Amino acid sequence: MTQDFHAARRQRAAELIADAGMDVLAVVPGPNFSYLTGLHFHLMERPTVLFISGTGEIAAIMPALEVLKWSRSFPEAETFYWQDSDGFEDAFAAAGSALGRVSVGVEGGRMRMFEYDALCRHVTAGTIVNADSVLVQLRIAKDDNEIAAIEQAIAISELALEETLEDVRAGVTERQVQARLKSRMLSHGAEGFAFEPIALAGGNAANPHGIPGPTELRPGDVLLVDFGARSAGYNADITRTFFVGHATDEHGAIYETVLSANERGRAIARPRMTCHDLDLDVTAVLRDSPFEDLIVHKTGHGLGLDGHEAPQVMIGNDQPLVPGAVITIEPGLYRADDIGVRIEDDVLITGQGSRSLTGFDRSLRILG
Repeated sequence: MTQDFHAARRQRAAELIADAGMDVLAVVPGPNFSYLTGLHFHLMERPTVLFISGTGEIAAIMPALEVLKWSRSFPEAETFYWQDSDGFEDAFAAAGSALGRVSVGVEGGRMRMFEYDALCRHVTAGTIVNADSVLVQLRIAKDDNEIAAIEQAIAISELALEETLEDVRAGVTERQVQARLKSRMLSHGAEGFAFEPIALAGGNAANPHGIPGPTELRPGDVLLVDFGARSAGYNADITRTFFVGHATDEHGAIYETVLSANERGRAIARPRMTCHDLDLDVTAVLRDSPFEDLIVHKTGHGLGLDGHEAPQVMIGNDQPLVPGAVITIEPGLYRADDIGVRIEDDVLITGQGSRSLTGFDRSLRILG
């Protein structure tokens, strides 16, 4: 993507900042920084801050070791460099003098305390606002390039999963499934992972975000696999649940209930529908089943540069879905020490309805 492309994004951010009554937006390394500049910096002990004003001007606080990387892309930006040997206080003080003691919007869910404190000491007269609601508006609707990147991440993920399942049978461990899945994603072009892949067997699958271990798969066990490749900075997030050897009638009924809820969500998701209403409708399928007591989480979340981002598909979130948003629909049922079933798809909200970007088979599948 060209700098002109990212300049248009920064202009959009400037308009949102001005509309929200803020003077300046302060962004630290992470998805928003990359989205606005096309550059990737580590969030580490060295404070690195991008400033965007309501008039579209940019400035930055930058460690001296990043001078080549930053200056080649933004040679005209007012930049306050600092050396490790000197510390960053003078850079923040210089930024404060240049910016004029303004009101600052920050990433409430990402900025660390030491950066916040430095802004309070040097850059703002005291007005610091959580700007996450502004940044949600900036990134929630994906453009064609972003959607293509997510689709590529999904294609890599689904191919890797199918190949991994060829080796899954009783006696294989959770860690072996995880390792094979990661290897296959990388071999098919993943630049990394949305998160550390999850592969949980039997009762371990009742922990939605459990950590794979040495547990061996046994006949009759469920195998829950939650994973996603990253491509061009964008993430896939897919969950499928399988059975080893056979499934009991009750386990099969739990699976089919979750599948019905997943199908319901993919069928009704549409623009202008609120996240609250989508969650209610999907969860109603689970509540109206004999397994209501096994519900433990919301229906889904947004997906893009972050594995989890806005909008949150949950009760109480009245934010309407918009064309271009990509969300997960991932109902699940969990019984401690027995079973966990989750079926998760990545769904694009279109002009009239929705389209599942994931296509991996959802029918009950017996492995081995």
